[in-house]
Amino acid sequence: MLAALILLLAYLGRTSRRWAALLGGIGFGTFIDEVGKFVTRDNDYFYRPAVALIYVVFVLAYVAMRSIHRRRAPAGEEYVVNALQELEEAAMHDLQREERERALQYLARASPGDRLAEGLTALIRGLHEAPSRAPGRVERVTAELLHRYRRLARRPAFWQALVLFFIGQVLLKLLHVGILVFYPEAGGSLPARLAFMSRRIDDYALPEWLQLGSSLLSALFVGAGIVALRRSRQSALRLFQRSILISVFVTQVFMFYRSQWDALVVLAFNLLVLLALGYMRSHEQQETV
Repeated sequence: MLAALILLLAYLGRTSRRWAALLGGIGFGTFIDEVGKFVTRDNDYFYRPAVALIYVVFVLAYVAMRSIHRRRAPAGEEYVVNALQELEEAAMHDLQREERERALQYLARASPGDRLAEGLTALIRGLHEAPSRAPGRVERVTAELLHRYRRLARRPAFWQALVLFFIGQVLLKLLHVGILVFYPEAGGSLPARLAFMSRRIDDYALPEWLQLGSSLLSALFVGAGIVALRRSRQSALRLFQRSILISVFVTQVFMFYRSQWDALVVLAFNLLVLLALGYMRSHEQQETV
């Protein structure tokens, strides 16, 4: 983390900020990995709730960043500062087409009549643009994936498969709820199982109730998304996203508390689904514009 601070204070440019972000992330990750030693009297690295506490820290950091960006719209001078940062890259290296377009987009959103923004716009338009570099392998793969997705999204079978996928999600969530309420130890006849289930519910602590409630709430959002898909794809995708967010921000915390590292597999799956839904929503917005 100290190395990241030195890079940010001593150097300019996007490259130094990227290295600072990488080193700062490594430093913070090394610190948070030892949280079990800080919250126990016996310095227990394998303290059971440690993984859940680590996860809560990252969730709170994400929520804090989102709240900062959503609290207010960027001011006009902030767009001018962002444009100046693009010029900083041009001064240190060269002015690429992408940097030029981003800078002009920032300046177009500046306050009307801002003389600095007007002067910068004229300056950027008069600058020589560096030749565009050939697209790299990642860019080519991304473009190919986007092309294939657009072809798939035009087929009704794609959206039917999406519905089946989330129906499977609902069934898994209900199965999860059933496991929480109805443990396999309750063998025998149906009355014996019901009696066992009643005793289990009576013994529930607050974390178990919260995990149970969040699983049911997530399943409700999935069901609402399936119903909304007939009216609006955008609305359905938004509801599916909220279902996954509930799982990530609430249910997952208690899964880490109960099963520690096994919950990482579920988290990785949820994050992949969330990224896919975000991409699909952005694509649908572009199609409707």
